Amino acid sequence: MKVINLSEHNSVLNMFLREIRDVEIQKDPLRFRRNIERIGEFMAIEVSKALNYDQTDVQTPLGIAPVNTISDQLVLATILRAGLPLHQGFLNIFDRAENAFLSAYRRVNGKGELEIVAEYMAAPSIEGKTLIVADPMLATGMSMEVGYLALLRHGKPAHTHLCCAIATPQAIDYMRRELNDSPDVTLWCAAIDPVLNDKKYIVPGLGDAGDLCYGVKVHLSDRS
Repeated sequence: MKVINLSEHNSVLNMFLREIRDVEIQKDPLRFRRNIERIGEFMAIEVSKALNYDQTDVQTPLGIAPVNTISDQLVLATILRAGLPLHQGFLNIFDRAENAFLSAYRRVNGKGELEIVAEYMAAPSIEGKTLIVADPMLATGMSMEVGYLALLRHGKPAHTHLCCAIATPQAIDYMRRELNDSPDVTLWCAAIDPVLNDKKYIVPGLGDAGDLCYGVKVHLSDRS
């Protein structure tokens, strides 16, 4: 699995990352969602450089212009709910792509272990296509892995791009181990943060991306 850390080079992406981390700017959900979306747009352009292209001729008012255009069949996938703004950023750029949506959430099982449960998926065939999976936070890697393996029930993609705003070294190592037999997988990160805390949140990170986008959720365990 190839890993690309976009923050290794200075770009306007740094501004979007600064704003999604800032506790004051986070108080504006609209601005937070839009910054996540802009990260998706930026990453989509970077991913586009790794796609396949064919030359086509375009009729202009004055003649014929040769243009190289993407030849890959793209499927954009995301994990509900936090992934929606990042997914939209990719869709703004790859506006003709097919789309896939999955639900996944954290749960502590009877052994006291953290596990990821996936319960819903709506997806086209991904056989022979280029799959792009967008999920803003790659903390443990478990949600991304579960989502990716679920999507493989709809076919084998020619290439897969896993895209996140912030990852951890632990999650990257986990993905490398678990997807060792999966060919042609590239992981794109806007930034890589050093550690996870005891609640499996990225530090320094930005908090709960889903809550910041859409409001604090109620856990069943919180209900009386």
